[in-house]
Amino acid sequence: MRYVIFGAGAIGGLVGARLHQSGHDVMLIARGAHYEKLYADGLTLATPVQRVTLRIPVARSAAEAGLRDGDVVLLCVKSQQTGEALLSIRDAAAQCRIPLVTLQNGVANERMALRLFADVYGALLLVPAEHLEPGYVVGYGGRLSGRIDVGRYPSGSDERAQEIAATLRASKFESQPRAEIMRHKYAKLISNLANGIEAICGHGDGAARGELTGRVQNEGRAVLTAAGIEHTDDDVSDAAGRWERMGVGEVDGHSHQGGSTWQSVTRGTGNVETDYLNGEIVLLGRRLGMPTPYNEVIQRLTRATVAGGHAPGWRTPQNLLAEAADQPRA
Repeated sequence: MRYVIFGAGAIGGLVGARLHQSGHDVMLIARGAHYEKLYADGLTLATPVQRVTLRIPVARSAAEAGLRDGDVVLLCVKSQQTGEALLSIRDAAAQCRIPLVTLQNGVANERMALRLFADVYGALLLVPAEHLEPGYVVGYGGRLSGRIDVGRYPSGSDERAQEIAATLRASKFESQPRAEIMRHKYAKLISNLANGIEAICGHGDGAARGELTGRVQNEGRAVLTAAGIEHTDDDVSDAAGRWERMGVGEVDGHSHQGGSTWQSVTRGTGNVETDYLNGEIVLLGRRLGMPTPYNEVIQRLTRATVAGGHAPGWRTPQNLLAEAADQPRA
């Protein structure tokens, strides 16, 4: 079995590095300056206990990777890039049946993938990782690199899910096959609703940021409950316990600096995944006739952060609380 990592950023780069280190056949797919660095010099992985440069095969596209029977594609791009990625994988795999695992935040990717692929697996990601410069990935777990649970979409488990989970467990991840994988992913969605707050407001003013986070997440829980969508996973909300178990520590003299949306803004990628995080709650709220002012404000201002070229911290949590309070409720 070859693991083809489509999107070798923070998650994809770390997973690819760990699979490669445990002896598995791995192909990375990257683009731009990141591809050039990986091709020329290899992937540098830094953790609290090691720094190593790995020579892992890398391609610029699914077609260049030469997809074949026996491959498993791990889709690791952001949700806003999923549509384009899926089409390129579908076209490159036209002569074979490729299982696809969505190592992504949000809950819309699996549905998009199932339109094109018969064998789709969702994954819960609890992985403290960063990618801020070409060719370089940071994993903050010293004992374990994170937790990645896998299950068939829309539900169920099978031998492949069990094999992928076993492979991840042998590669410094906690991993279990989960028949109700989307319940766990919806729990992670609630956690990810705070990503945009960090990208807009930075890390200052903990009390106001905590109040804003609580309102955004409670609004999300209320919408999911009204929609009849289960969203429980105790480990998702227990970040401190999880990080202790994984041995999360400092790398290069600093701790984990920010989540995936903060990283996109900091790297200046020009796009963020907020439409598939807070936007998911906004979408469900509109379908149900439920106002979602806090998530609407985060969705709108995260986009404004990118469009205006702003760094995290350009708006305060108090600003966002006030704007949400002024949103029409009808």
